Amino acid sequence: MKKYLLLLFLLCIGAKSFSQNTSPVEAAPYTQKAEFPGGDDAFRKQFMDMLHAYVDTQSYAINGKITFVINIAPDGKMNRLDVLPKIKNAEMFIDDVKYAMKKIKGKWKPAMKDSTPVDSKMVVKVDFSTNGYDHD
Repeated sequence: MKKYLLLLFLLCIGAKSFSQNTSPVEAAPYTQKAEFPGGDDAFRKQFMDMLHAYVDTQSYAINGKITFVINIAPDGKMNRLDVLPKIKNAEMFIDDVKYAMKKIKGKWKPAMKDSTPVDSKMVVKVDFSTNGYDHD
């Protein structure tokens, strides 16, 4: 009987050591998010307008949803672009998108953390559908 109690005790201790630890939720990386003149919708509209104006989607074999993660620096400028999912041989496409981003009018008011400007991210999801060649 002692063996069974000892085995049960060891199993309980082992289960506790492998259980998930709940840690407190981390604080947001900033206390005030970055703001674009006119709001996020105004930025998304300008971003889409510039994409349509400066990126020839027919030149690229992109079909589906693309997520653009734009870094907003403490000086209010967009300084980095990540494109997800990763696209094979997408250097020219990313260069075209960066050029289109430079044409966006307006400067971001940077995100703040305790009265200090910090980096932040803006995520824009775009659904690209290429027109395929139809065989008659």
